[in-house]
Amino acid sequence: MSALEAEMLLWIKAEKLEAGMEREWRFHPERRWRFDYAWPEAKVALEVEGGIWTGGRHTRASGFIADATKYAEATLRGWKVFRVAAPHIKSGEAIRWVKEALK
Repeated sequence: MSALEAEMLLWIKAEKLEAGMEREWRFHPERRWRFDYAWPEAKVALEVEGGIWTGGRHTRASGFIADATKYAEATLRGWKVFRVAAPHIKSGEAIRWVKEALK
């Protein structure tokens, strides 16, 4: 678990949103795709996007294309996917989005 994912987990615990939450949830029956955090009953997922300022996987062309495919397939299966970066987590915006989606 990355430091940013751990920080997100602290928010989840602080807001008491652990019930029904799964880590590394595999949502696709055939592909190995996983969500960092998922609430399967509600079909709400949270993806922590790290390395965006350092040329990490999510910002390189091949990684971006693979992510786009993953999120499109999730959408087709009825998932609400929130992609969040450090500023969203640190400001509390990410947890606000999740809370709203879980209502």
